[in-house]
Amino acid sequence: MSSPDDLGREVTSVLGYLLKHATLQLIAATTEALEPFGIDSRDLGVLRVVASRQSTSQQEVSQLLGVDRTTMVALLDGLEAKKIVSRHPLVHDRRRNVVELTNEGQHLFHEASRVEREAEDAYLSTLNDHEAQSLREFLHRVVTEQHPGSSDD
Repeated sequence: MSSPDDLGREVTSVLGYLLKHATLQLIAATTEALEPFGIDSRDLGVLRVVASRQSTSQQEVSQLLGVDRTTMVALLDGLEAKKIVSRHPLVHDRRRNVVELTNEGQHLFHEASRVEREAEDAYLSTLNDHEAQSLREFLHRVVTEQHPGSSDD
């Protein structure tokens, strides 16, 4: 298998290549860091959304994360089986389920978030603090700002 050094600068300087491989490397680092908690980065993303809102429905979590309904149900089923989240019908609309962190889930979320951040910091350790913060800000801007001709228009 070729190493990035063998591929040449014309390949390894392409933005798509860089983003893909940066993502794969970061996922590997965070997966390893989260393993002792019995969750992965997708699970932690769900917990982050649930922890940041009151009375969050399954549908809202799904929409915020851009995950289809079937996948979201499977993710929540797994988290509920581990007693990390609980679901119950919304008081005024029993067709919708509210998702909440359990007490155990709140503790796990805080600890797993800390460990994930440490894994991210270790991943970015070749950058100084200013560069790492700038990278986060630049990527945030690219991901969240509307671009002409995007599918969200």
